[in-house]
Amino acid sequence: MKPTQAGHEGIGRDDLLVHAWRVSQLRRLGVPDLLAEVHADHVDWHQIAQLVQRGCPVRLAIRIAC
Repeated sequence: MKPTQAGHEGIGRDDLLVHAWRVSQLRRLGVPDLLAEVHADHVDWHQIAQLVQRGCPVRLAIRIAC
């Protein structure tokens, strides 16, 4: 039986890679690290990008998208 990483039981490698990519996209938009990690799997980063490009502050964009 393959040992699992603490805190990541049931999460596959592909899921972790997708999460990391989403986090990087949010960080690129200026989302602080912790917010990017927390919201990466729950928001559409495209929507946040559109809001930010239109002048919306990052934190407000996240609140709108959630």
